[in-house]
Amino acid sequence: MSFDNILGNNDIKELLNNSIKSNNILHSYMFVGTDGIGKSLFAKEFSKMILCHADNKPCNTCSSCIKFDSDNHPDFMIINSEDTKSIKIGQIRFLQEQIAEKPIVSSRKVYIINNSDLMTVEAQNCLLKTLEEPPEYATIILILSNENKLLNTIKSRCTKISFKNISKEDLIKYANQNNISTTNTLLDICNGSINKLISLKDDSEIYSTLDNILSDFSRKDIADIWNESEILYKSKDNISNLLDYFNIYFFNKLKMNQDSKYINSIKIVEQTKRRLSSNANYDMCIDSLLLKIWEEFNEGNNRS
Repeated sequence: MSFDNILGNNDIKELLNNSIKSNNILHSYMFVGTDGIGKSLFAKEFSKMILCHADNKPCNTCSSCIKFDSDNHPDFMIINSEDTKSIKIGQIRFLQEQIAEKPIVSSRKVYIINNSDLMTVEAQNCLLKTLEEPPEYATIILILSNENKLLNTIKSRCTKISFKNISKEDLIKYANQNNISTTNTLLDICNGSINKLISLKDDSEIYSTLDNILSDFSRKDIADIWNESEILYKSKDNISNLLDYFNIYFFNKLKMNQDSKYINSIKIVEQTKRRLSSNANYDMCIDSLLLKIWEEFNEGNNRS
């Protein structure tokens, strides 16, 4: 059975395996789900199976599989955003030029569009022409997390496959197998994403520092909190994840102790997120965040 090395979503593994066995391969799919849960891995493995020459797919030994594994398959293409912000009409026009040519190695051709919710409206309208009348040998797989950004005309022509977040049990299993230290808070911030879990291996010291900061609010002076929070001031590019960690920490504490200071702290974090998204001064936002949370922990008990 294929997909054995991919965690989670066993129902989708069965669905895709059955479609290969019955040769019931559709022209267009939408793989929808949270970022980092394995949609791209599923799409690549499924593509390899579609293109494989053998009856038991993927065989890993035919010319198609060998070319696929070496990233040199002429009947397979992945389209990514060139600037991480959008997929433009020129990229879709190039896809159309390539898809019009008949397969060379396999009997089919497969095209994956990663982060397809980044397609501009012009690019989507251009792709629509291909989805309406696809070549009989072509399969297009759209990978995305926010289907609301796709035109309804695009969605109506694709078979939607919804991916579930990876379970906490599977994340723990993966972490143990790959020597990644975790805590319940870290697992919660992963939100079922294997990519986030992998990134934690490099950021474990950062989150350990955050734990110290969060536990010190009621024990130290605000000046000391500011001094030990240097990591926050240096993590502008990663601040969204760090603030999410704050909120998960406070939420878990709230579940154990229904104290208003945790609710108020979550509100403070959300206010900070909004200020940062409005391009407010970064250092001043962090100063204010830490001060207001410190006040909650040191003065909140006296509030009505």
